Amino acid sequence: MKLFFREHSLLIAIQALQLFVVLSIYWLAGFRFILPALYATFLGFFFLACYLAYHYVSRRGFYKRLSEPLDSLDASLKGTEHGPASDALDKLLRDQYRYYMNQLKTLEQQQEQHLQFMDQWVHQMKTPLSVIELTAQNLDEPDSSNIREETDRMKTGLNTILYMARLRSIERDFHIKPVLLSKIVHEVNKENRRFYIRNNVYPRLEEEKPGITVETDEKWLFFMLSQLIHNAVKYSSGKSSSIVVTVCEKAGEAVLQVKDCGAGIPEADKRRVFDPFYTGENGRVFRESTGMGLYLTKEAAGYLGHRIELDSEVGKGTEIRLIFSRTQNLTPV
Repeated sequence: MKLFFREHSLLIAIQALQLFVVLSIYWLAGFRFILPALYATFLGFFFLACYLAYHYVSRRGFYKRLSEPLDSLDASLKGTEHGPASDALDKLLRDQYRYYMNQLKTLEQQQEQHLQFMDQWVHQMKTPLSVIELTAQNLDEPDSSNIREETDRMKTGLNTILYMARLRSIERDFHIKPVLLSKIVHEVNKENRRFYIRNNVYPRLEEEKPGITVETDEKWLFFMLSQLIHNAVKYSSGKSSSIVVTVCEKAGEAVLQVKDCGAGIPEADKRRVFDPFYTGENGRVFRESTGMGLYLTKEAAGYLGHRIELDSEVGKGTEIRLIFSRTQNLTPV
């Protein structure tokens, strides 16, 4: 209704001005008969009101469609009442819909090609890195350790890129099955032995109840725990020689916790540590921070139906808990 009156406000104003001018001319010409003048004014506005009422009733669906937002893209294909303006609008929206879908399909194909390229590139880069690592074993110290340290960093970066690419199609990358949490912890520790030695920070597993098993994706859980442990070790280096990985149950839920006694997270950064590429105050001190580890962990956990909780205090350390719901906790009572 508002759109209708806004469109016809000029017509109403011109009609009123026209009647006023005609009556003024008759008045200036010496005609002083008020009742015929009022009758003529009434008839003018009456016919105008009839026209506006007919025009609104016949175009009510058209104006309603213009004033209400679309609830979906397919709604743009919905037709309105027949008429020149309605038909033109329907044609415009259909053309726009086809153009948008063509553009969207092109972008999706480009994105898919990009993801495939990134996946292939990462796997191709791992082969020369392995060759470099094997070659470094025949070198004398400290050259051998230095080269393997750099190859480890490159592998970590390549894995991050690979999981960033997979995150966009994570629904097709899931393989949910029972996973023993202590087994995953041992596998992550085995994978990161040299990283622990290099930073002089070592993990300690505390398992409050043996055999805690959860339903999740083993590959993504390995990645998430690796990210949490990498952060804990990195921010503990030079401040503490150990981190604690705890596997326990709370209120029927399984909990995988990584605790360090390192730098801690400033209060101002806590709300944004899970944002992509956000490194915060610690990121400016520890130059290797990319700001993507916790973001990818939080996103993957959300897709898998897990929760992440974080507690931290500057100078005292950080606790991050990966929580599996009661339905995901398969541990026997």
